[in-house]
Amino acid sequence: MPQMAAPGAAVPGRGPGIRSLFAFFRYNAGNVFAGKFIYFLLLSIALLLVVTVIYVLNNELPPDAEAVYYILLVPSMLLVFYPSAYSVQSDIDARMIETLFGIPDYRYKVYLVRNLVQYTVVAGLLVVLALFCRLALAEFSIFSMVFHLMFPVVLISSVGFMVSTITRSGNGTAAVLVVILLIFWIAVEPLEGSKWNLFYNPFAPADALETILQAETTFFNRLYMAIGAVVATLFGLLRLQQREKFIQ
Repeated sequence: MPQMAAPGAAVPGRGPGIRSLFAFFRYNAGNVFAGKFIYFLLLSIALLLVVTVIYVLNNELPPDAEAVYYILLVPSMLLVFYPSAYSVQSDIDARMIETLFGIPDYRYKVYLVRNLVQYTVVAGLLVVLALFCRLALAEFSIFSMVFHLMFPVVLISSVGFMVSTITRSGNGTAAVLVVILLIFWIAVEPLEGSKWNLFYNPFAPADALETILQAETTFFNRLYMAIGAVVATLFGLLRLQQREKFIQ
């Protein structure tokens, strides 16, 4: 006759499994942010406060959901910038790239897991920052806000990963990403309301006649970003097949 577990007793297998998963996630998060996670967190909070103060000083009306989207977009780009630009160079400098190439197809799994961990961490931080904004600035859906913010985050991260496999240099990748972001930032006004706008804001107010058009633009904008992220990631993984370019 099977024995019943005592109340409060740990179920065999569950505790170690959860601890192993947490340790695995923590280890990969440490690799993604190069052991400087707390600095990224503090810098993102500081940047959020600075952007909020600048907005409040330059606008008479209190911020709404549209303004909060842009306010949160700045720290979200910061959180994803360093990991995407320096991931490959960090492995090269630490001689980890040789180990990754030594096991067939292992490097693909490593970088995919790192990207997934990176997106999870950034999404979690954005939830916290969005909660602060909701309590202090404006009323909006936190889930919807973070969901839409993750599209440009994932795209920029994927493009950074792709470029890093081409340049194999963190500084070179960072320079390319800065140029890309500046180009799209300059083009914000010409591309305003366009599905090709990297900084497209789905929370911009629209009247009844524009709601359907805005919903269609939002759908295709997010679709194109998702496709671009997948293509950039696959291209970066294909570049990792060229072993001689990474191991010298």
